[in-house]
Amino acid sequence: MNYSKRFILAIDQSTSATKVILFNKNGKVVDRITIAHEQYYPSPGFVEHDPVEIFTNTIQGIEKILKANNASEEDLASIAITNQRETAMIWDKHSGEPVANAAVWQCQRGAEYCDELKGKGFTPMVSEKTGLIIDPYFSASKLRWLMNNKPELKEKAANSELLLGTMDSWLLWKLTGGKVHATDYSNACRTLLFNINTLEWDDELINLFDLEKSMFPEVKFSNEIFGYTEPSVIFDKPLPISGLLGDSHAALFGQNCFLPGMGKATYGTGSSIMMNIGEEPIPSPEGLVTSIGYGLDKKIFYVYEGNIHCTGDTINWLKNDLQLINDASETEALACSVDNNNGVYLVPAFVGLGAPYWDNSARACLSGMARNTKKAHVVRAAIESIAYQVKDLISLMEEKGEIQLQELRVDGGPTKNSFLMQFQSDMLGRTVVRAEIEEVSALGATFMAGLATGFWKDLDEIASLRESALEYNPKLDSENTKELYSGWKKAVERARLKTKIKL
Repeated sequence: MNYSKRFILAIDQSTSATKVILFNKNGKVVDRITIAHEQYYPSPGFVEHDPVEIFTNTIQGIEKILKANNASEEDLASIAITNQRETAMIWDKHSGEPVANAAVWQCQRGAEYCDELKGKGFTPMVSEKTGLIIDPYFSASKLRWLMNNKPELKEKAANSELLLGTMDSWLLWKLTGGKVHATDYSNACRTLLFNINTLEWDDELINLFDLEKSMFPEVKFSNEIFGYTEPSVIFDKPLPISGLLGDSHAALFGQNCFLPGMGKATYGTGSSIMMNIGEEPIPSPEGLVTSIGYGLDKKIFYVYEGNIHCTGDTINWLKNDLQLINDASETEALACSVDNNNGVYLVPAFVGLGAPYWDNSARACLSGMARNTKKAHVVRAAIESIAYQVKDLISLMEEKGEIQLQELRVDGGPTKNSFLMQFQSDMLGRTVVRAEIEEVSALGATFMAGLATGFWKDLDEIASLRESALEYNPKLDSENTKELYSGWKKAVERARLKTKIKL
């Protein structure tokens, strides 16, 4: 075991900010720095991030946290990276400059091409190869749009002058001074370009989305050493970079969901509900996808997953757009200030509905309001919508996937809301276990980095670090649960109505 190092430094590059976190040998957070980045909405349905801003923030965060803790690279066993998934970008191999802003996972710019592919009957082939559905949520159609938006990029790609990747690849490439272009299996499998059966970038899919194979990163297991930091970029001496994982996959690992049937829900801007299904890529029930959970010790572990577009982002909408609250922490007291939702339901389909509906044309719908509807009812409806969406997916996994959930392990900022967690338990009829640590995605990547560098020796040692967490058990009777959920399903149907008004 590597006793000479004190910390692992984790980079958690999320949708709204980049966090830099120091973890010690007990898996505890020593310190955390958070630097937010801008969200760009250049056209309806388009969402972008500036990759240069994100990398600059990453370097600043690393420098600040080491200075604040009187630490240096000599104290670090490794750098781990976990990242927002599906967000994709293209950059110039020689200049190191992005050809455009990164297209964020929420971005719908590829919707038209996805509809075209579905109309031509490509869905079965794509699903068989990737475990996914054809949808602009995944990276491929965004990358195609970026390539086709600038005519000169086709020639540059043909001449092997461009690289593409998700945010982990970008950070790795930058931190290594452009020496390493790689990703891990969990990120690769979310692009709609990776074959989860052969474990390779798929030529047929690459051609389908008008891309060049020379642009693609090498794919590695998460507990490999991907490369070393370049002294001209950061640190005086090279430091190993390991533990690359997409954020939801990292949370699965951080929650110790090592065995089939173990499940977790990550509540972030959106939410990922994920269930370990073992070492075979079992086809998923309609409405869910099969993904690679993680690659560890030359083995691949697969998952069922469902993705919800708006959960924590719904709370941001209450705060930033409606200005009903000043801070997310106010939502719990407001939700509890009324006895029930008074028949009010919010379906937060601001960018369409994700799993299990996959309806990009759905739009947000606030329904059931009466003259006595109060602000608290709207806030309560927003919080309840998160739990309903999670129930949609868990129910599908249990009923069609033939997997029985014993408990749901949860993480992410919204899990601080005790009303939400209790309501989630009531809706599922299962125990909900909240992680003691908020930074579970970063912890999962850290665990992988620790396994790669000898900071921890095996999964048993990692499992021994898990502390007992707060549990929520069902309190609401099944009749009330069914009635509430029935109201939600009706509200979803309203959000999916496609009414055209002719003027």
